[in-house]
Amino acid sequence: MPFANLKVPAGLVDAAQKQQFIHTITEMYVAAFGEDARATTMVLVDEVPDGGWGIGDHVLTLAELTGSELTGSELTG
Repeated sequence: MPFANLKVPAGLVDAAQKQQFIHTITEMYVAAFGEDARATTMVLVDEVPDGGWGIGDHVLTLAELTGSELTGSELTG
């Protein structure tokens, strides 16, 4: 059974985007293994809580990943 497990930051993608991930990845498996793979392909989209990501010993937040993190100057006016 083909299986894909996507980990995405909680709140970064909506339900429609998750559906698109599932559709696209399923189609990729079908392209690689043939139409019979469609019925057994499992795609799991896990949402990781904010702050549950890290790269290079740096904890990432949803604000950083979306570019919406405020800087010190924006906080003080």
